[in-house]
Amino acid sequence: MEQAEGIDFAALERELRAALEADRRYQRENDAKFRAVRQQVGSYEEFRDIVLASHLKPLERKDKAGAPRKQPWNSLALGSGQKELPDYGRIEESEFQPRTAAEFNRDWRRCRQSSAEKYRLLLALGGEQLGRIFSTEIGFGLLGEFLLVLSENFTPGDEVGITEVLRGLAQTQRFSLNVAFLSQTEREGSRQLFEKLLAAADTAGAMDDKTLLRPTQDNGTEKVKNTVKELRDLMQLYKLS
Repeated sequence: MEQAEGIDFAALERELRAALEADRRYQRENDAKFRAVRQQVGSYEEFRDIVLASHLKPLERKDKAGAPRKQPWNSLALGSGQKELPDYGRIEESEFQPRTAAEFNRDWRRCRQSSAEKYRLLLALGGEQLGRIFSTEIGFGLLGEFLLVLSENFTPGDEVGITEVLRGLAQTQRFSLNVAFLSQTEREGSRQLFEKLLAAADTAGAMDDKTLLRPTQDNGTEKVKNTVKELRDLMQLYKLS
């Protein structure tokens, strides 16, 4: 009885409502994305506007065209372009273990995380897990956000983890479609990310060259070449070459 009294049912109810709303929003935006593709929209901006307006409903006969409105038509498209779900705090790396795209979208959107914290969450999940989560497709806008987060928070020493994330995302279905709808800012961010990875590989190659005269030192030149080749191949998948 004492244990039941210690449960905050109001908080649980709020969290359940937020989870249900995140799931509904994911399905709604997913349907809008396919609708936009069928309509063959002419630009990324058109595509984005259709998805952001997916929550709007057609006017009914009882709606008066001349009646003054007390709220904007598309409140979700104001400000940052996203309606924030209630903030339930930050997610630790050990707690962030989504199994599906809907669970990922729910947790990623509902909690306020800094760009650096999101960077750590992505690396903690890893490319293989992200590939499984988004095996069907990556949610609208997420690929561009991932690329910007990785580019802005790139940390020397994380090259392997970042490359694995890029590889895992590139293996998801409809990846080419996600790449096609990246904004100019997102494309530039992804280009900068690959430039940092290539520069890190070149630096590793230069260090290996200096140790060639040491017979006890393993020669990693071939490994560096393979890394550069893989990065070049990934750049083609991300439409950057």
